[in-house]
Amino acid sequence: MATNTHHSALATTYAQALLELAGERAGEIGEQFADVRQVLADNPTFAMFMADPGIGHAERSQALERIFKGKIDPLLWNFVGLINSKGRAGSLIEIADAYRDLVEAKLGKVEVDLTVATPISNEQLASAQQKISEALGKEAVVHTYVDESIIGGAIVRVQDKLIDGSVREQLRAMKQKMLAKMPR
Repeated sequence: MATNTHHSALATTYAQALLELAGERAGEIGEQFADVRQVLADNPTFAMFMADPGIGHAERSQALERIFKGKIDPLLWNFVGLINSKGRAGSLIEIADAYRDLVEAKLGKVEVDLTVATPISNEQLASAQQKISEALGKEAVVHTYVDESIIGGAIVRVQDKLIDGSVREQLRAMKQKMLAKMPR
């Protein structure tokens, strides 16, 4: 799932502080923070380096400076530096996730995972996004996934709620009903 709505208090507190500082630029800062997060996610060795308590603040600062300084907004650069100085660099991914969720909530957006059996067209995606947005009363940011094992239909996940409308699930439910009615 793209979104985890159960962040630690630490991640949420830092994310809220950044959101307040970002003000009207919250979306722009969020895009850059997502890029920082992606660098950490794509480079697990670097992420482990950032989280290692045996690595000194100065060493982590040098690495962060080489990678991000001058490439991200000064506000975000100072924020990442603060996180590092507090010994929380290992929490950057979770803080970035919490920030993304806060920005989306502020903008009235919700992340939705849509799993289908076969790839869908842009028109089908737009239609699904519109219907999901209407049902939720928020703008749905839909991420599609293909899983042939569901046979047909779709599985929709919104935060911690799952709606399984797949053919696989319908067949499983029918099997359960038939087995329940069989004499023993």
